[in-house]
Amino acid sequence: MRDDAFRAYFERHHASLSRLAYLMTGESDVADDLAADALTEVWRHWDRVTAAGDPAAYGHGIVMNLARNWVRRRGRERLLSFGSLRRSRDTDVPAVLDVRGALSRLPERRRACVVLRYAFDLPEREVATMLGISVGAVKSATSRGAKQLAELLGDHVRIDGWEAAR
Repeated sequence: MRDDAFRAYFERHHASLSRLAYLMTGESDVADDLAADALTEVWRHWDRVTAAGDPAAYGHGIVMNLARNWVRRRGRERLLSFGSLRRSRDTDVPAVLDVRGALSRLPERRRACVVLRYAFDLPEREVATMLGISVGAVKSATSRGAKQLAELLGDHVRIDGWEAAR
């Protein structure tokens, strides 16, 4: 019974967990690893997951925590390695809107709010619960993140029905 329920959870949410991890890290191999780690944690704490009001949000919260830790760890590694302090590729090419590159330039909280609100279409309250912040903080971070993303991508940007202009 537990195995069948987890298998159904896995099939329903694996792609979403992996996509969230990818949007937060920008690296597909890392995203796959983080999604697998999150699913391992979901399995280990299955009773808590099933008792949660929204098991999908529980899994997304685990991915957010794992991604946050990965980003922090990677930042520390970069500081320790002088050779890795090279400038990232130029995102000013007008013919290419590098959303992933622009997202990676947003501060962590803004990036999380923008990704969860626009890419996953989650309500503000759910994002607030997932990130452990107030709804007002979600609104503020999403607004500022969207504005910063629009500035990074150019004068007028349209992404999956979301429009931002500076």
